Amino acid sequence: MEELEKKIFEKKKQLTQLRKAVPERLVKNYEFISTNHQKLTLLELFGPKDELFVIHNMGKSCSYCTMWADGFNGVYHHLMDKAGFVVANPDDPTVQEDFAASRKWQFTMISVKETTFTSDMGFQNGSSLTPGVSMFCKDEEGDVYLHAQA
Repeated sequence: MEELEKKIFEKKKQLTQLRKAVPERLVKNYEFISTNHQKLTLLELFGPKDELFVIHNMGKSCSYCTMWADGFNGVYHHLMDKAGFVVANPDDPTVQEDFAASRKWQFTMISVKETTFTSDMGFQNGSSLTPGVSMFCKDEEGDVYLHAQA
């Protein structure tokens, strides 16, 4: 078991190095709808920050994603010191608004319904969704780059 743990540790180090070597990728300025039915672009989600965390959440029907999102309430104000932060899922904005209120979520939510965003970011294959995180950065010209994913 100790030998296997050592091999896994080494493979994780290799994976980290490979991820760091992947160049940032320019992405389009997607348009979403927020829980208050406001249209927001990917660039607008940054707010005044140069970095943005997007949590890819499978929606109200996933109890694991719900539990994961619950955890962000305690650290949300710390995250906002560093970067923009948003939870994205395919639920209708009205469903998101009601569900977020029932959970007392403080963070911004966007609906990726009727967009290719989740698929383009690699968190959807056909009708199958996968949770995860995308980290974006923007430059002085307002171009948005996919920086990292997990």
